[in-house]
Amino acid sequence: MAFADNLMRMRKEKGLSQEALGAKIGVTRQTVSKWETGVSHS
Repeated sequence: MAFADNLMRMRKEKGLSQEALGAKIGVTRQTVSKWETGVSHS
C-alpha cells in the first residue's frame, strides 16, 4: 500500500479533516491533499 493510501486511510480512521491533520503536524491542508493524491512526498 502506498504512502498516499496509508495517509488517507489513517486520517479518516482518526476522523480528521485534511485541515485538522495539517494543523497537528504543521503543514497546510494543501500539502496534505498533495500527499494524498501522490503529487508530492516532500
